[in-house]
Amino acid sequence: MNHKVSLACATVLSAAVLAAPGAWAQGRSAGDESGFFIGGSYGGYKSHDGEFRDENDLLGLSAGYQFNPFFALEAEYLDFGEFGRDKDEIAGELKGVALGVRGRLPLTETFGVYAKAGAFASSFDVDAFDESETYDEVNPYVGAGVDFLVAPQLTAFAEYDRYNVDIDESDFNGQVTNDGPAFDTARVGVRFQF
Repeated sequence: MNHKVSLACATVLSAAVLAAPGAWAQGRSAGDESGFFIGGSYGGYKSHDGEFRDENDLLGLSAGYQFNPFFALEAEYLDFGEFGRDKDEIAGELKGVALGVRGRLPLTETFGVYAKAGAFASSFDVDAFDESETYDEVNPYVGAGVDFLVAPQLTAFAEYDRYNVDIDESDFNGQVTNDGPAFDTARVGVRFQF
């Protein structure tokens, strides 16, 4: 994990921990499950397909609204960093915003499973064979996870998501042999609900 990612994760987690006592003092009950939330997550991903096979760290920041125990809208900023099979000849850098819905099934008062789906608007910078291109795309994504209520307003979660991005093979004189990588991600994080 690089220094910037470590600092960002520590900042998000510290803010959630420091904000929690003040929010609990306002008398919010554990049964009140609607409201705005913010969150942060850290994990890793594996990129597949063609020249972009690699593994790296993933950082996510989120905000959204929980309507009830079963349904939420969520926006996330995701930074995949730089990756590529041979970073000297083929490298990609991906960042984007995901907007989606999360459907949750509570199994107990503190534990649940969920699925999510939505659209991922990305900016994908590719440097390959002495050429550079930027692809701004919107593609679907899907995911699933589990969450656990740590405190009345603080939820920890672990999830898997699948993203993909598109490129135009003809931009690199046929030397890039696929239409873009797919990403399998696994991450853990926290959500703080107001």
